Amino acid sequence: MSAIEQIAAQLQGYDPQAMTADGVRDFLARLVTPVRNTVELPLFEALGRVLAADVVSPFDVPPHDNSAMDGYAFAGAQLAAQAPLELQVAGTALAGKAWQGSVQAGHCVKIMTGAVMPAGLDTVVPQEFVTSTRTGNVETIKIPAGLLCMGDNRRLRGEDLAHGQPALLKGELLTPARLGLAASLGLETLTTWRPVRVAYFSTGDEILSLGEPPREGAVYDSNRYTVFGLLKRLGCEVIDMGVVRDEPALLEAAFHDAAGRADAIITSGGVSVGEADYTKAMMKKLGDVAFWRIAMRPGRPMAVGRISSLKQAPGARGPGTESSLNDREGAVLFGLPGNPVAVMVTFLAFVRPALLQMMGARPEPDVLLKARSLEAIRKKPGRTEYQRGRVSVALDGSLHVKITGNQGSGVLRSMAEANGLIVLHHGQGNVAAGDEVDVMMFDGAI
Repeated sequence: MSAIEQIAAQLQGYDPQAMTADGVRDFLARLVTPVRNTVELPLFEALGRVLAADVVSPFDVPPHDNSAMDGYAFAGAQLAAQAPLELQVAGTALAGKAWQGSVQAGHCVKIMTGAVMPAGLDTVVPQEFVTSTRTGNVETIKIPAGLLCMGDNRRLRGEDLAHGQPALLKGELLTPARLGLAASLGLETLTTWRPVRVAYFSTGDEILSLGEPPREGAVYDSNRYTVFGLLKRLGCEVIDMGVVRDEPALLEAAFHDAAGRADAIITSGGVSVGEADYTKAMMKKLGDVAFWRIAMRPGRPMAVGRISSLKQAPGARGPGTESSLNDREGAVLFGLPGNPVAVMVTFLAFVRPALLQMMGARPEPDVLLKARSLEAIRKKPGRTEYQRGRVSVALDGSLHVKITGNQGSGVLRSMAEANGLIVLHHGQGNVAAGDEVDVMMFDGAI
């Protein structure tokens, strides 16, 4: 029994002619495996990578009690509920320099944000809340009654992170904020999983590469550029293999080359019923592949599986070839439809979560926003639909969404004008104007 058949046997109600969107995601989660090689990277090079080990705080953060405000530090036990408090200023504590003196009762220290709290002092009054008077060299402040509680405006040692506490977890994507947190711990490098390498190409005799002259019946290839952008945003190492014609020898060489150089292969075109079956036939010949009809719109046809990496086309040697990919067995194949919008939708719905899993990222559910539809949307239960939409904020702060024109799977302009996908779920029917719908926002992906 092949690996694809083994996974199919585990899924209740598996039917390649009527796959649900949830079924596709479940299948892919069982098919793909994370990369196993790690690399130590300087922080400036680690953005977008996935942590391969927990990061444990080597000390308390902050390392000492400090002031959260520019103001005056004093012992909070002197506060009285019904009376203002007058204090004499004993000196100034600056950030980066510990106050060396002692502070007696009835005195305070002027303090800057981030400065170490002097011994015995536990409360800070912001400077804008006090009145100050000066007699000769003596400065006195008055704090209004009822303004503060003991301990206000003080950051405690270790309140952000305690020594030995995990600061970042294995499987987390390294965002700008997480890089900053690592830097605050004095770390110069981080252990990350190596990037997933993805080879992609378009198929079809009707596809023109940029620079070729127009010809009747042919269209310029947009899919390679959208897939390139989606992969780069995800942090993958991309291998652009261009356009491959519908010729068995060329397709076989392309698949061998891609499988020898990459962890995953993405193709667009050649998987629909009724198309010339050179691409499908070559997928079957070279790998363990399933062909699906998914109950979704757009993006019904799709192929998934693995292509053997045991053979390579001539000239495939060099960096990134099979010799350096000893941590995986074959390349995962994602055979996407040929229509431009269908390519992007199937990538976002299925390929992106699978690649994140291959990157070693911890699984996280899609974050869907609720927005009110500004128009009626026709929808038949029994399939998942992804409509291109434009989300806006109403005067009352609520979210509204409107479809961006023609929803045909070849109309790329409607995708370019959208900022999210309206997700109409499998069992959902028609949507009336004013109904709430789920929206998958593009920010961070497209």
